[in-house]
Order: sequence, then C-alpha cells, then structure tokens
Amino acid sequence: MKLHAPSRTVGVLSVGVVFLVATTLFAQNIGGAQSSEATTVKLVANMISQYHISQKPLDDRISAMILQRFIKELDPQKMYFLKADIDGFARYRDQLDNLLRSGDAAFAHEAWNLYLRRLDERVTVANRMIDEPHDYSLDESMQVDGEQMSWSVDQKELNDRWRKRIKYELLSLQLDKTELAEARKRLHKRYETFRRNEHDTEDGEVLERFLTSVAHCYDPHSSYMSPQTLEDFQIQMKLSLEGIGAALRSEDGMTVVAQIVPGGAAEKDGRLKVGDKIVAVGQEDGDFQDVVEMRLNRVVRLIRGKLGTKVRLRILRDAGETVSIELTRQTIELHSSEVKGKIFQPADFGLSGKGRVGVINIPSFYRDFSGAQQGKDDFKSTARDVSKVLGNFAKEGGVDAIIIDLRMNGGGALSEAIEVTGLFIDKGPVVQVKEQNGNIKSHDDEEDGAEYLGPLMVVCNRLSASASEIFAAAIKDYGRGIVVGDTTTHGKGTVQNVMPVSNQMFKLLPSSKDRGALKLTINQFYRVNGDSTQNRGVESDVVLPSLIDHMDLGESFMDNALAFDRVQPARHQYLKYVTPEIVSVLKTDSEKRVAADPKFQQTLKDIDRYLARKSRKSVSLNEETLRKEREEDKAAKEVEKEEEEFETKSDKTPVLAKTEYNTELMAIAVEYAGLLKAQKTAANR
Repeated sequence: MKLHAPSRTVGVLSVGVVFLVATTLFAQNIGGAQSSEATTVKLVANMISQYHISQKPLDDRISAMILQRFIKELDPQKMYFLKADIDGFARYRDQLDNLLRSGDAAFAHEAWNLYLRRLDERVTVANRMIDEPHDYSLDESMQVDGEQMSWSVDQKELNDRWRKRIKYELLSLQLDKTELAEARKRLHKRYETFRRNEHDTEDGEVLERFLTSVAHCYDPHSSYMSPQTLEDFQIQMKLSLEGIGAALRSEDGMTVVAQIVPGGAAEKDGRLKVGDKIVAVGQEDGDFQDVVEMRLNRVVRLIRGKLGTKVRLRILRDAGETVSIELTRQTIELHSSEVKGKIFQPADFGLSGKGRVGVINIPSFYRDFSGAQQGKDDFKSTARDVSKVLGNFAKEGGVDAIIIDLRMNGGGALSEAIEVTGLFIDKGPVVQVKEQNGNIKSHDDEEDGAEYLGPLMVVCNRLSASASEIFAAAIKDYGRGIVVGDTTTHGKGTVQNVMPVSNQMFKLLPSSKDRGALKLTINQFYRVNGDSTQNRGVESDVVLPSLIDHMDLGESFMDNALAFDRVQPARHQYLKYVTPEIVSVLKTDSEKRVAADPKFQQTLKDIDRYLARKSRKSVSLNEETLRKEREEDKAAKEVEKEEEEFETKSDKTPVLAKTEYNTELMAIAVEYAGLLKAQKTAANR
C-alpha cells in the first residue's frame, strides 16, 4: 500500500513548511578543513538536538535507535542482511551520536555498500529461482510482517525466504492471467532494474536516507531533504515549476509520458503525446544523454531547467518510430493541485429536493512564500483561491450550503489554514502553538467579518492531516459547521520548520554551498478548546463507512510519535450553527440512508473482509487459497487505486464525482441547510 500521511518563510510558522533563517546557531567552530558531507552531517546533528521540540539530547539511546532505524530503512523485510551482518553493525550501537557530532557518516556508507553486495547476491539467487519449477499445490505460506521475523542465520535460511518470495510473485502474476514464460521474463527484468537503480544511488541520496533516519528517531515528521528533494518540496508549495509541462512515470525501465499539463510548453507545441517513451535528453546544443533504465527522478532533473532554456527529447513511439523534439522551458502552473469549486444541485446526484450546494476541494494548504515576500500580486495562496471561489459562488446566485472537501489533504502552511478559517468566522483565535520554551501563543484571525456565513460542512478522512486538522478543529470548536467523514482525522498535531542546512546560515562559514534542508518539528499546535490533535485527530460529527477508516493510518500508528496532551482553552465565541439536536438528526437519517444503500452495504462487507485479512501475518503459497485471499484484498486495492488517482489527478478530475459516498455527503449538506433554516425560523418567532 502507498497510503500514508504527510507526513510535505522567513519568520513565518507553517505546519510542515517554513524557512527559518538563523545566523548564530552554534558558538563552536564548525568549519575547518573537512569534507562537504562532514560539514552537512555536523550541522544537521547540532540542529536536531538544539531545535527539536522534544529537546532530547543526541546520546547513546538515540544512537541505538538510529542504528535500528537505518537498518530497517535498508532492509525492512529482512531479505538481504544475515544475522552476522547485523551483529557486525552492533559496534555502532552507542557510537553514532559521537560520530554524527564529529561529522562522520561512515556507518551509513558501510551499511549501504554491504547492502549492495547482499543485493547482488540475492538477485543472482532470485534469477535462478525464477526459472525453477514451483509446486503450487503445497500447503505452505510466506510470512510478510518483517517486524515479527528474525534475521536469517545462514544462506540456507535466507534462500528459503527468497524461494517463497519468488514463488509468491510468480503465482500472483499467473493468477493475473500472465503466461508463465512472460511472468518469468517480467520478474527477471524487475529485479535487474531494481538492482541497477540501487547501484545508481548517489552518495548524496544515501546521506539523505541516513540523516532522515536520524531525524525520524525524534518524531516521524522530521526529515532531511537533499537539494533536489527540497526543490520538489518548494514546487509543491508554490504550485509552479519551470519545465516542459509533462508528468512522467517509470515503466519497465522506460520513462513514459503519463500526462500533458494544460498550458505547458508540451501542450502548446503539440508533438509530445501521452504514451511516448523518452529514451534520451539533450541540453540546448549539447549531446543527447541516454536515459533508458535511468531512475525517474534523474530524468526529471535533466528535463527541468531555467525558464527560457531549451531541452531536446528523443522519443520512441509504439510503432518503433523515433523522433526528436525541442521544447523551450517555461513556467508551468500546477492547476490540478489547486483549490477548485463548483455548485451542485441535489438532482445532480439523483436526490430529490431543492437547494444549491457549493463544493470546494482543497488538495493542500499551499503558499508561495518567496512570491509573497517579493510582494507579487499573484502569488499562489490557498486562502486567496478559496476567496475567489466564494466570490464566484456569489456571482452565480449564491448557495444554500458549502462543503469543504479536505479528504487526502496532508496539510501545508499554517498561515493558510488560519486565513482560510478566517473566511468563515468573524475574528478570533484559530490555533494555539506551544513553543520550545513551553510558552503558548495564540494565532488569530484578525480580519473583521467573514466572506460566507451560511451552513458549512467539512469532509475529512484518515489522510486529512496537520493544517487540515487545524481548519476542521476550528470550525468544530466554534460551532461554525459540522465535520463528516472517517471516525477521526490523521492526528498530526506538530509544526515543522524547513531550515536550510546551508553555510549561508552561519556567519562562521564563508562558503555558500547548498546542503539541502532539515524539516524539523519545532512546535506543537492545539485547538482553541485546548486539546491537541496529536494522535487523536478531529472526530467527525457524522461518520460514513470507509475502508480507509479501518487501515493503520494516522499518527497513533507511527514510530516515535509525540503523545496527546492539553493546554488551557483560548477564549472564543461558540456560534449556533451546530447543536446536539441537529447532529443527532443528521446522524440518524444518514444511518438510515446508508443501511438502505446496496453500495454502502457492500462497503461494510469489504470492511469486514479487510479486518479479517488484516490480522493475518502471512500469505498462502497454495494456488486455490491465494486466489481466495486475493479476492478478499480487492477492496484494499481499490483504495490504493483511489489514492493513486488523487495523486495523478488532472484539470479534468471532477470536483465531486458521483459516487454513493459523495451522494450521501450531498444529502447531509442539503438536510443540514434545511435544519439550520428551520432553527433560524423558530428563533425569529
């Protein structure tokens, strides 16, 4: 499964995004004649221990955690290292803290190099086993929970694990109607591609994985970002990049065009097509560089570039035709990831009754911090875009209710969550933030008035996190609207700053080399009612059946997550949009509709099957048994497909698709608007 949570400037706090500029972090001399990597390691080690909210020292206890974490990062299923290898690493158990402070990352490279040697050995074994016969009538199984497994004591034991793994993969492909010869061919290619990609990993990428393992020992949302990863992060926040305007995917070692971005250079040129395979990339008048079997992130890096420069692509098409295309890079606006809104009527979802419901989909709380600092009038901002949608709703005749859809929204900028909340309340505190010294600071909406004062419904699921939870909690605590969806949200109640690990931060160091950034948890946030969202999230007023709601998604399932706690409530007004009576009616009527809907009943059956399957720690290698197990897994695969579609959505993705779930959301919104209208009428008598 790919389901996960998000996890993801100067002087501005953000729930996951902020650039904190410091000039005097450390008093000691951290310069000197040492390698670039050593300087980066030393800076990161000092920053984590000094600025993380927990204030935990980098000591022997953390050292042991780092050792375990990085080994798990390399070999989570215990399919490569032997017990002797792990015993050999044990000498680092209480040494990594000291090594990090001195800038020494030798352990990371030693572990990585041994991993590559073991990988080569295992791929050789796998290739042999792929071509061997396997008996699928035997009643045997394969353990899949790496946490419950011990390290193999010798090659014989490890080979048996690989025999079962290859047997399972071959059987799975054949159950998908793949001929045996083709299944073997695919697996050979799969393992060879994986081996080659791992060997192509650069030292900087190894360092990124290692330092992220260090940060994860403090909490699951702190991480180290290499310069390339930081660039991707900034693109997502400002919703624009400089390139050709094409989304790419990797397929059997080839880079394939998955989508042409509207308004980009590729669409305007018209020659690049979805499905084209990019086999070589050239810069301006330079030679072409072969990119077949190259890792996708590197291909993307070659194609991106400065505005106005040219890139040449050599394309292979299905008919065997090879063509070359030259494109001029331009700024691409990522409209598919921005706020969208549309007005619906009950009839659009097959419902009776009247009313106009505005739906606003917020994929993330984005903000172009650099554009805002430069005073640009058109910098990207979630609050600005929501305000525009509200204005459009008013121009189109108004709405009787609004649904804010935050499903799959992993968070973003704290300032945007506050400003979006301010569009729906008059003024007052939105979130409280605990600083490193323990002080509690209230972050308020300071603008008088609201842009919309009608019925409001917020939709969340287990993947609604961070800034999404701040907005949902504020709406709930003010009694401004109802929350509908999964039992609770993700439960991420921490604030991260993105601190550049750059010599520009330190006046002691003259070099300006870009060393990436450290995304570090430096604050915790609390609802205006005083509760943290940490671990517990924001509970829904009306819960709808959802498979995601029963998956191990959320802060409470993460390693090293901070604990739930409370602070004093902030003084705030409670509005009259939500009463226990209204919530009771909405819950009762929704439960009746759900009980009468065959599709929802099928969802409930899928949940029961998933929960039964979830408790198993192994998969069968018997053909008939595995076929039945795969049927039970179909529902979970549909959820994975739903998330993949969300991640690759385009401008044509509907604001609210016609599904039984969304139909029920519409029914709740219409009923809620009617109940509030009746309440207002009764109050005026």
